[in-house]
Amino acid sequence: MPEHVLVIGSGRDLPTRLRRSRAGTRTTVVCRLDYLSKLRETTEHTRIIGVRPEAPAEEWTELAEAVHARDPFTRIVAFGERDQDKCAAVGRALGLAAHSPATVALVHDKHAMRVRLREAGVDSTASAVVSDVDELRAFLAAHGTPCIVKPAEGSFSKGIALVREIDEAAAAFGRASGELGDLHGTEVLVEQFHEGPQFSVEAFSEAGEHQIVAITRKYSDPRNFVELGHVSPAPLEPAQEKQVHDYVERILDALGIGSGATHTEVVLSDAGPRVIETHVRMGGDEIPALAHDVTGVDLAECLIRHTLGEQVLPDIRATLAAPRTPRSSAIWFAALPAPGVLAEITGLAAAREVPGVTEVESLVGPGAAIETLESSASRVAHARAVAPTAEAALAAAREAIGRLTFHVGVRAADQGAL
Repeated sequence: MPEHVLVIGSGRDLPTRLRRSRAGTRTTVVCRLDYLSKLRETTEHTRIIGVRPEAPAEEWTELAEAVHARDPFTRIVAFGERDQDKCAAVGRALGLAAHSPATVALVHDKHAMRVRLREAGVDSTASAVVSDVDELRAFLAAHGTPCIVKPAEGSFSKGIALVREIDEAAAAFGRASGELGDLHGTEVLVEQFHEGPQFSVEAFSEAGEHQIVAITRKYSDPRNFVELGHVSPAPLEPAQEKQVHDYVERILDALGIGSGATHTEVVLSDAGPRVIETHVRMGGDEIPALAHDVTGVDLAECLIRHTLGEQVLPDIRATLAAPRTPRSSAIWFAALPAPGVLAEITGLAAAREVPGVTEVESLVGPGAAIETLESSASRVAHARAVAPTAEAALAAAREAIGRLTFHVGVRAADQGAL
């Protein structure tokens, strides 16, 4: 029977790949009105429904039910981060396989995730939701520093601050609760900070069975933890790699994640792995591309096949077990030290000539407003490279970024910040 897939959100090129992967597959998209401009090949969808951003899950469900009554869906998927709660609610209402609302709630609510992992004996990291600076100071006094203060819900590494002294509490609370504008009114989460290198773990699950595909070392800005670069595979000893594998699988089990692609961020502390957060989606920052470079596993293709009901774990495991020449793949990002308006980027051709470099891309165009590094959306370009070692791949990607020149005009409103 031909598939009719309900896609929640935009999904970039994945809905197109979904339709092309099997003859007769159709897609209907339900997404926020502000995501309509992100849709690709719009005329190829069977229909597109735009929903106001503040619409409750019940409205999304009613719209999906109305279409389902006329043109039944066979599958449902949310490829991105936002509105996975809507996907879970609609899936349950229509009897389509999706993550449960309870699992999505645990993944999106970072405090609820912490509580669940403590209850399950997986991770003992102390945390609390605080409503004002006094509550934040009380947590710091009880649990000590350093601690991380961040929005209880959020993405793009926005609003995160490291607090090493109690007198930093007020500034950190302001940053997490609304200093960046679109975070205004969000709850603030404080949690113990674990020192150590940080890693991203890409996994795929079917019927409650998990397979770790890749571990990527990540490099972040020490002030606000925005990612500046990644390299895969992470340079880990076999015992450390196994420790991370086992730990992440326990996290997925505790949160009830039994299917699909996941992206989990951990820190390898002196006491062992400790989770930063997890997501029921593929990683961003081109991490799936890095994983593909070094393992041969195409996570996007696996997710598409999985969405259409195919079993993919055997193929993933066969690919991981196949002989391959060891190599590393890295990405590095550019960010600017001052705000302004981008006029142009020069040096792209020279950057692409660096040995080992596979891609150099600008992330903004002429006329774009540039801000200093406050979130992952602040970054202006990236370079990817492949080399025999992690050090060589990172060096090539960073050299490529170093060959770029950004011509920026300073806005009058920003002159006081310089």
